[in-house]
Amino acid sequence: MRFTSEQRFDDGVLEREFTLGEIPGVLWTPAPSSAPAPAPAPLILLGHPGGLRRMYPRLAARARRSAADGFAAVTVELPGSGDRPRLPALEQARADLHRTLKAGEPVGDEIIDALVLPLVGKAVPEWRATLDAVLSLPGLGGPVGYSGGVISIGTRLAVVEPRIAAAALFAGSFVPRAMFEEARKVTIPLHVLLQWDDEGNDRQSALDLFDAFGSKEKTLNANMGGHAGVPESAGDAAARFFTRHLREAAGRAGRAGA
Repeated sequence: MRFTSEQRFDDGVLEREFTLGEIPGVLWTPAPSSAPAPAPAPLILLGHPGGLRRMYPRLAARARRSAADGFAAVTVELPGSGDRPRLPALEQARADLHRTLKAGEPVGDEIIDALVLPLVGKAVPEWRATLDAVLSLPGLGGPVGYSGGVISIGTRLAVVEPRIAAAALFAGSFVPRAMFEEARKVTIPLHVLLQWDDEGNDRQSALDLFDAFGSKEKTLNANMGGHAGVPESAGDAAARFFTRHLREAAGRAGRAGA
């Protein structure tokens, strides 16, 4: 991990841009604690649909809200997005999707699989490598949460990454049928956000995915409005979710190590 820039905001949050190999990302850490020996800060992985520079204002706002609760946050650019090299198969799948939507036709499984499954396959190992790098830094030690989209990426991470203790997932993207079987293997606490009138999301598929998740504790936060109309109260609910579950996981880890 190589840091390429840094700035500290008025609230004490430190923002550092970095590259991990060819992957660009941003790390936010909370203001230094005044305690003599502050505990390592839990970490939240900020998922997004791609286009890190375009998404930056919303990601930074989420990160600084998390920092106010004592959490660090990190995000990385998705494969084939932003300034990263384009992936021809993914570009073709996106073109097929846009053509289908423009024609007013239903989006079939073939398009959804081609659009999402290769992205999940490439993004999840990169997220795990990012997690390795970030947790090796001083002052960061987990537990870890995942917040945001693409929901299939969050689902796969919740299955394969044991360091993730809780996830808040945004049901705002197409879901391949294969992900439903993976969802049944998810056991961590979940908080799922659904915009009821999301023009780019299959509502019934999102509801079916929520039903498929194997977690004993899972909450669906559904609000009226489109994809970009998430109310502020939904962000507050997600923040309370992470405060509850990451603090509890940190407490359990501390007691186990005592």
